[in-house]
Amino acid sequence: MQYPIKILSIMSSIPDNLQVVHAQIRNAAISAGRDPQSVTLLAVSKTFDADAVIAAAQVGQRAFGENYLQEALDKMAVVRHAKPDLLLEWHFIGPIQSNKTRQIAENFDWVHSIEREKIAYRLSEQRPVHMAPLDVCIQVNVSGEASKSGVAPDQLVALAQAVATMPRLRLRGLMAIPEPASTTLQQRLPFRQLHQLNDDLRAQGLMVDTLSMGMSADMNAAIAEGASIVRVGTAIFGKRT
Repeated sequence: MQYPIKILSIMSSIPDNLQVVHAQIRNAAISAGRDPQSVTLLAVSKTFDADAVIAAAQVGQRAFGENYLQEALDKMAVVRHAKPDLLLEWHFIGPIQSNKTRQIAENFDWVHSIEREKIAYRLSEQRPVHMAPLDVCIQVNVSGEASKSGVAPDQLVALAQAVATMPRLRLRGLMAIPEPASTTLQQRLPFRQLHQLNDDLRAQGLMVDTLSMGMSADMNAAIAEGASIVRVGTAIFGKRT
């Protein structure tokens, strides 16, 4: 396949970018007194093509995050055709419409963006029985922004208890996308809140173990507050156009 020089440059930089991101994760974890292996890198490949995914996978990246269903399905098909022996883990991290749940349930390994019981129920009902239960996180609107998705913190326990009873789902924890902040302290506060909410669920007897939080710009703050999955796109693949 022929690429313009600019695209070739992007592809060749992905391995280097991944190395830098992994070093950043390691340093942030050590600074926080944590084992770097306790933090998983989710490469957010939305808007980037299958060749970018393959370039990352060829240097060991296995978990990829997608926001847009049809784009993701098309990309998965291309990757499977080009590299049939490549075993990847696909995470859906975008808003979920009711008419999209079946294809998400049938094609993804994780969903990070559950915010309504109806959506969780449909995912559970539509998860094929031959597949492992779908790993899910509940998205929490920790910043209280009207424009942001996510359940309100005071409604979280009820939703989590409902999701935990659904047979084809496995509740793993919480996800958040806080509003941007200019200082590390401001970045850490909503992540600390999400960590506390996760602890509250554990106190209710729910076996949650995942905090999906932190992106390219605030990853260090998230790791300092206990992130177990960081969702990084720009720092790996470059700016989206």
